[in-house]
Amino acid sequence: MTISEMDIPAQEKPALLNTPGKWRTLVLLSVAELLGMAVWFSASAVVPALTDIWSLSDGDKAWLTMSVQIGFVIGSLVSAIFNLADRWPSRRLFASSSLMAGVTTALIAVVANSLWVALILRFFTGVFLAGVYPVGMKIMATWTKRDRGLGIGLLVGALVLGSASPHLLNALGGVNDWRPVMYLAAASAGFGAVIGILFITEGPYQSPAPRFQWRQVGRILAEKDIALANLGYLGHMWELYAMWAWIPLFILISFEERGINPTWASLAAFAIIAVGGIGSFIAGPLADRFGRTLVTSVSLIISGTSALLIGFLFGGNPIALVTLALIWGFAVVADSAQFSAAVSELSPPKYVGTALTLQTSLGFLLTLFSIRLIPPLVDLIGWRFAFSSLAFGPLIGVWAMLALRRLPNADKLARGQK
Repeated sequence: MTISEMDIPAQEKPALLNTPGKWRTLVLLSVAELLGMAVWFSASAVVPALTDIWSLSDGDKAWLTMSVQIGFVIGSLVSAIFNLADRWPSRRLFASSSLMAGVTTALIAVVANSLWVALILRFFTGVFLAGVYPVGMKIMATWTKRDRGLGIGLLVGALVLGSASPHLLNALGGVNDWRPVMYLAAASAGFGAVIGILFITEGPYQSPAPRFQWRQVGRILAEKDIALANLGYLGHMWELYAMWAWIPLFILISFEERGINPTWASLAAFAIIAVGGIGSFIAGPLADRFGRTLVTSVSLIISGTSALLIGFLFGGNPIALVTLALIWGFAVVADSAQFSAAVSELSPPKYVGTALTLQTSLGFLLTLFSIRLIPPLVDLIGWRFAFSSLAFGPLIGVWAMLALRRLPNADKLARGQK
């Protein structure tokens, strides 16, 4: 739990809000986050090359992403249960986790001679990434208070750019030569670790984080306002990672039907995912000003509509296809941080850590189903309609956020802006 503004003498508030080195630290933290998260989709970015080498089925391709998701969920739970973010200095946990995520990624290029070896290493990559993103959020919280939305936007934007970067590395590396992509992503995480250990410190709002408590899970699930915020988050997560996992292959196959060089597909995939960083950066301050339920609902409507329409452009005009995909990429992640912010505002301080851990774990577990759903749908109804299944998530999410907006407790959101 971060300290309250009420705990700070009035004469000290301006000094704390403009602490020397604050923005230097937040920018470096965002850069380190970007570099560290480059390993998340590193294997997914080279799926076409790995398919040729290991004769991957559609299910095998899905597991290259799903294994990271499982590792991240387990890593997050272990970290929360044992309160690692408070037992270790945050920057050391951040730096060591980023370094080890890089090591497990590089090992895929060095020792992986089959899918199963790669999946084990991808699982441990996810475990270590649980010490990068959530811990980075904790460090960011120690530097921000009134400008928390801007801080969250910076960090989630960095996560998005980092997740997109393997597709840029793939394009620059020649598309079919997969090992350099893994090495470069691993090196990126290593540089992120160096920045973390040398330049990142916690800020003036530093205090112990709320501990995870199993006995509070039932209470959290029973609170209607928190349950609706979580349902909105689940609708968002149903769509997000399945879109990120499969839009690169969707673009590649669509471009191939038009005879377009695969390098352009990798560049397009990078842009489509990376533009979400801009969406996240813009949505944070907007949600602080106009309300979390409004900003998340608009974002979900745009992204869900894009999921319904994108298939009709498959194999068609590449400019129209990429334009709609960029809109989708912008909107699909813009609301992400606001669901966590909503739960932190709605939850009693003594179990906000449990509430956030539960939300994250449920969300990433759900992504296993939506990621795995797309390949059989492609076989059954084709790429033109497969992505439309993802629109169910935003539909449910919008309903949940509008229902939350009508509850009395919604006044706790964004200082009364709902």
